[in-house]
Amino acid sequence: MKKTLTSLFAFCLLASSTGVSAQQKHTFEIKDGNFVYDGKKTTLISGEMHYSRIPHQYWRHRLQMLRGMGLNAVATYVFWSFHEPTEGNWDFSGDRNLAEYIKIAGEEGLMVILRPGPYVCAEWEFGGYPWWLQNVPGLELRRDNEQFLHYTNLYFKKLYKEVGHLQITKGGPIIMVQAENEFGSYVAQHKDIPLQEHRTYNAKVVQQLADAGFNIPKFTSDGSWLFEGGAVAGALPTANGEGNIENLKKIVNEYHDGKGPYMVAEFYPGWLDHWAEPFPTQQATQTARTTEKYLSNDVSFNYYMVHGGTNFGFTTGANYDKNHDIQPDMTSYDYDAPITEAGWKTPKYDSCRAIIARYVDYKIPAPPAANPVIEIKDIQLKAVDMLAEIKALKPVLNDKPLTFEQLNQGHGYVLYSTEIKQPISGKLTIDGLRDYATVYVNGKKIGELNRYFKNYSLDIDIPLYATIDILVENMGRINYGANIIHNTKGIILPVKIGDQVIAGNWEMYQLPMDKVPALTKSAKAQQGITALYSGTFDLKKVGDTFIDMEDWGKGIIFINGINIGRYWKVGPQQTLYIPGVWLKKGKNEIVIFEQQNDKQHSTVSTVKVPVLQKLNLE
Repeated sequence: MKKTLTSLFAFCLLASSTGVSAQQKHTFEIKDGNFVYDGKKTTLISGEMHYSRIPHQYWRHRLQMLRGMGLNAVATYVFWSFHEPTEGNWDFSGDRNLAEYIKIAGEEGLMVILRPGPYVCAEWEFGGYPWWLQNVPGLELRRDNEQFLHYTNLYFKKLYKEVGHLQITKGGPIIMVQAENEFGSYVAQHKDIPLQEHRTYNAKVVQQLADAGFNIPKFTSDGSWLFEGGAVAGALPTANGEGNIENLKKIVNEYHDGKGPYMVAEFYPGWLDHWAEPFPTQQATQTARTTEKYLSNDVSFNYYMVHGGTNFGFTTGANYDKNHDIQPDMTSYDYDAPITEAGWKTPKYDSCRAIIARYVDYKIPAPPAANPVIEIKDIQLKAVDMLAEIKALKPVLNDKPLTFEQLNQGHGYVLYSTEIKQPISGKLTIDGLRDYATVYVNGKKIGELNRYFKNYSLDIDIPLYATIDILVENMGRINYGANIIHNTKGIILPVKIGDQVIAGNWEMYQLPMDKVPALTKSAKAQQGITALYSGTFDLKKVGDTFIDMEDWGKGIIFINGINIGRYWKVGPQQTLYIPGVWLKKGKNEIVIFEQQNDKQHSTVSTVKVPVLQKLNLE
């Protein structure tokens, strides 16, 4: 097998360097059990990397990192919610400019594998679905449902208008498109739905892609034991995480006319991570051995992830298991990948690069240098009482708490407030908490409730004519599994004290945090009360850096107006990545929304090395 892979990559590099790649038209097909590029058998050596998790100014650098590792392809999900945050309002600009990302990949000599879903999982909020789908009457997700398929059809048509011209059939680098995603696992979790209905829905997704104009090979992606529910006519079945080569070939042959090609669409060199749980790692030697096993057996593969990047803003999703009602994903999506969150190569990168070099007949270019890193010491901060600021907003009134969706709000926070006229004591219970709450009585914090730890109640003592304030955070909608269809946020069931339902005169103050909040009252912050810290700092040079939040509580951070994500003292992530392209020479601004504020602060600093593996569960 050594030195027998196609010269495709070498050609692409030459085309890129001579500036002719845009003028060259190539072919790609699945033929005689092989991937065939320009009439020659090829093995896909791909890496998953998501444009939405990287500032667009760094796209070329990261794609050059893939090329420097020896890869000949890049795979990316397309995040529907990233492009249609509210119904009918599409955005393909800046960090959302998918077409530009694909063009750069082609210029850097990489084929592109497109994975548009409409469901993608990816530890992304709601698995990539726009949150507002839940407000459409009669809509059922991932079903042969008229309303749902109406919206998926609109999405695919819009996507085609943006990137259809970049298919290989039209001279671009996109060689394949995935239909749905891990649908076999969803079928296994929803056996209450007839298998034939599942298959009908899956087939309609394939047809919608074709009708939109995608005329390149299509594929599905599932665990090999789930092909019965996930495989669909007209699409190549590929396996996720399959390490048994004989089993891989056997199961693909069974569902693909007795022949390949054979591909592991998700080869995991690391794993996803949640708040309050240990950071998963994988040894470089293990990843390298698996890489060689695939290459020596003519198995194509896609590292998931080769570079994870960052879940900026409110893009993190969540999982769940029997021990936790929700497992929120961390802001960092480092994934213990060969390329770190900040784009640095690792021993895993070097090991895999060395293995790939023994199996290809082209010269692998040197990876680009890492971006510069800086450290910022002791940024001076001032703080205001954010609870008072929220209460200065105009509330929505109702006789019971409304969900985020009923308030037409996707993300961020809602403060639920009500007045209790008679004294009462007992257990305050919020079984419908989604997901994290800070509870106040007459402006004094009495505790926190937390869906992760299944902590839905606390002791409460209400005096005469008292106000209860409950600040609720959406920590990310579930992105995987059966419960993806139960994803409303806020308070979704009655609030009780003892057996008594607290009803009537609820005020809801909305804080979506899609931008830095404007301050009006500016009351001085008090310890234990949610606070908003702000400050400025001057830079003579810019570079990547990591803000150290280990000594803080829980909240989000804006840098020059950009929400860089959540922090939480439980870890294991204790620093947040600040891309240097979001900083500027001269004056910069920082705003920190600190929910707990159990300890007040006067400064904050950044460091040059991230801290991603330090739990602090006490």
